[in-house]
Amino acid sequence: MLWVALALCVGIVEPFGDAQSQATSNQALVKRYCVGCHNNQLKTAGVTLQGLDLSAVADRGELLERVLRKVKTGQMPPAGLPRPDAAAGKDFRDWLEGALDAEGAAHPNPGRPAIHRLNRAEYSNAVRDTFDLEYDAGALLPVDDSGYGFDNIGDVLSVSPALLDRYLSVARKISRLVIGDPSIKPVEDAFEPRRPAGRNAPVPGRLEWVSDDLPFNSAGGVSVRYYFPLDAEYVLRVNFGDPNSPTRQAPFELRIPIKAGPRTVGVTFPRESVRPELSLIAGRPPEPVSFAVDLRLDGASLKRTTASATAGTLPRINDFSIAGPYNVTGPGDTPSRRKVFVCRPTGPSDEAGCAHRILATLTRQAYRRPVTDADLRPLVAFYQQAHAKGGFEYGIQKAVEAILVSPDFLFRVESDPKTPDSCHPLRGVELASRLSFFLWSSIPDDELLDLGVAGKLSNPAVLKQQVERMLDDPKSSALVTNFAGQWLYIRNLATVKPDPVVFADFDESLRWSMQRETELFFESIVRENRSALELLTANYTFLNERLAKHYGIPDIYGSQFRRIVLEDTDRGGLLGQASLLTVTSPPNRTSVVQRGKWVLENLLGAPPPPPPPDVPPLDATTKGSHSLSLRAALEQHRASPGCAGCHAAMDPIGFALENYDGIGHWRTKDGGSAIDASGKLPDGTAFNGPSGLKQAMTGSKREEFASTVVEKLLTYALGRGLEYYDQPTVRAILRQSNSGDYPMRDLITAVVMSTPFQMRRSGQ
Repeated sequence: MLWVALALCVGIVEPFGDAQSQATSNQALVKRYCVGCHNNQLKTAGVTLQGLDLSAVADRGELLERVLRKVKTGQMPPAGLPRPDAAAGKDFRDWLEGALDAEGAAHPNPGRPAIHRLNRAEYSNAVRDTFDLEYDAGALLPVDDSGYGFDNIGDVLSVSPALLDRYLSVARKISRLVIGDPSIKPVEDAFEPRRPAGRNAPVPGRLEWVSDDLPFNSAGGVSVRYYFPLDAEYVLRVNFGDPNSPTRQAPFELRIPIKAGPRTVGVTFPRESVRPELSLIAGRPPEPVSFAVDLRLDGASLKRTTASATAGTLPRINDFSIAGPYNVTGPGDTPSRRKVFVCRPTGPSDEAGCAHRILATLTRQAYRRPVTDADLRPLVAFYQQAHAKGGFEYGIQKAVEAILVSPDFLFRVESDPKTPDSCHPLRGVELASRLSFFLWSSIPDDELLDLGVAGKLSNPAVLKQQVERMLDDPKSSALVTNFAGQWLYIRNLATVKPDPVVFADFDESLRWSMQRETELFFESIVRENRSALELLTANYTFLNERLAKHYGIPDIYGSQFRRIVLEDTDRGGLLGQASLLTVTSPPNRTSVVQRGKWVLENLLGAPPPPPPPDVPPLDATTKGSHSLSLRAALEQHRASPGCAGCHAAMDPIGFALENYDGIGHWRTKDGGSAIDASGKLPDGTAFNGPSGLKQAMTGSKREEFASTVVEKLLTYALGRGLEYYDQPTVRAILRQSNSGDYPMRDLITAVVMSTPFQMRRSGQ
């Protein structure tokens, strides 16, 4: 319990247990099997165990955690060297783990996360939830640095003068959109299949031949989510065909009044216009065909035209643009204006009081705590100064701008008590923020903040109920896009560029479909509280027609994703998904090394050391052997003594995935040779192919995999890298899964209930 951890941390309760009784025999085991390499002379891998006193675990906790990880994963002693028998090895591992856990329980160290600047995703979500503004504000900020695999690590979220200038610029833009500044000038935002959203797009703009946003009765098209800043006229324009063709069709253009707010705009080809008799006929040259085209706003058809294409294809949409606002009629009744203007002054005498109420309401949520008069005074001053120039709404607009650049909005700061070098529970509002930024990548909502202010989150039952509520909320999709998106490299898919000659089948529709499959899959594991092991072994996935065709799965039609049961055990789980297989491949081939290294680092928590600087690349070691299969080429590469150590762990894992090409398509040959997908894990566990690898990872390696999942969750939740003193917490979370299946929601809840999440160590 948390109070026990607190008591131990400050020295109220005596430490647990004494491990002296078994230290002597285990010290002899270390001397026999380990000190031969890890002594004061050789210091292999920079480690010496000579003279190690196992009765003083507290003094060597960091070193012994490294030892425990190596022996539990079977990496030490190395294959080919003498090892203790299975029973003696297990006794040593169990004793060392118990001694380290007892020390961790006696002297818990919750760590000390750094001051945390909101990253781009958190900034966007905080703007959304504070002002009810559906706008990707973070896209206007520089890309954040990453550490330990994530971009929410406080130590790397630095601040520069250039970034502060950008915050000021973004704040001006956001405040104008929130209030509906009638002086906003017209702009034209163009959207292309390979181009990111325009500068006025509210959410990540998506422009594809297939999309979940398209109606069921469409054969294809494009859609984009766009924020219309004012009630005004806007011009929607579509350009068809090759822009360099002399016979290019004239743009399809429509100018109409549109109400302010976020809208879905689309261009679709109704399915009834795609007639089978117009398909290509063998032996005849392609014929031009006219297709109906609908311009849609929020699902309703605005106007229909026709576009030409070759029979058997759909018309090419070169780009789609939105221009405006023109002939402004007003700011509109937007969700953000309704959120901000909680009152309306009836006359000049009411304006100051109403402004104070508006600012007090906004800052409580923006600053994620109760606010004082000292917090409001500078905002009121901004309001008064602007009010004198432009009236009530302009004054509020400038105060909103000031909120957006306030350190209380941009940073998460956790306070320390005056007692140095001690542990203490987080304040209620600090715990509420930790929880909301973990599960939502955003600020606490009113319910969570009220509980934090009242101090009720210290009640385990209340805290668990909030975790369940928040995971059921749509905002928990941030756990997919930000946590899984970085852990599983889903984000990287947007920038990969497979060679169009080697992988001619790859297109933007396939790229997006790959990403969406993995997002929906991970979301289902969390939502349904499925075992973390099913991330590797699940017999289902989510497919649309484009991705099903890529996988060779028949009878799936349309752009919408649906859950399907897989008959092929090789395709199930993350290791069979094209997203992961594509981001771990170079542009023109597969990479056994990249895939094996990725699995070791991200799924088994056993990253190989960096290669020595003088190791030659693969091509340099296989000159004159271009007809070799990749396995044969790597065997030559591994013949170098400097390569063998690391590649012995990475390559077998990568070979197990060689049946998937560089974009995840199944194959049976490589370089004209049949693929050999067999291999062994570092502990000697043999496997063959993707199914065999998954069985090994959820069999003999299940604890290592589950431990890695927990470590990734805890790193992301705390916003700091894990230290050796966090490992007892990781093991305690795993032990709480009584069934041994490690249900994902249970793991997430256990992270929230842990000492490092709920407590903090003060400074020296």
